[in-house]
Amino acid sequence: MECKNVIQDVICRIKAMKGVEDTYVLSEEDKEKILELEKKAEGAVLMGLGVGDNQGIKEVFKRQIIIAFTTNMDYVWPEGPNVVLMQYGEKIGEDIYDSEKLEECKKCDDMLVMGNFVIYKNTMPKPGGGKKEPITVVLPPQKCQDVECVEGVTNVVIASPSTPSDEYIRSLMGLKPAVGLGTFIIGFDLC
Repeated sequence: MECKNVIQDVICRIKAMKGVEDTYVLSEEDKEKILELEKKAEGAVLMGLGVGDNQGIKEVFKRQIIIAFTTNMDYVWPEGPNVVLMQYGEKIGEDIYDSEKLEECKKCDDMLVMGNFVIYKNTMPKPGGGKKEPITVVLPPQKCQDVECVEGVTNVVIASPSTPSDEYIRSLMGLKPAVGLGTFIIGFDLC
């Protein structure tokens, strides 16, 4: 299948996903700008208490074709975790969207549940316990089954961009910030 046709099939598949509003194929210049914004954003996480590691964006940008898309409140996030807190090489927290699993976590004394976020108390370093390592907020890459099944596509990965990248993508698409609207970036290779 011709490259343009494959990309158009992917765009159609993305637009058919519930809660997706619009798509935008990133140019080489756009990719460079977003990578620059992501690098700057790594140090400005958790009000300066931690560092960011957007592994999802790093994986997306290893792909041949990259498409940004906007979402509304109806969009269903990829199956998580979408955010993982790491410290000293251990997972100390993550977001959980399974309501049954969240209820189980609430019953555990060594877990603190805040909304859909769970902090594992037993992995937190003890106060006064030597050198402190900042918390790393990891945004892992996610799968996108809606696009994985498109003929001619392989290595599909989806990621959530940082706030500066989100704002840049919106500006490329001529959109103003609005409550409930977000952006994602999907990358894939042609086979």
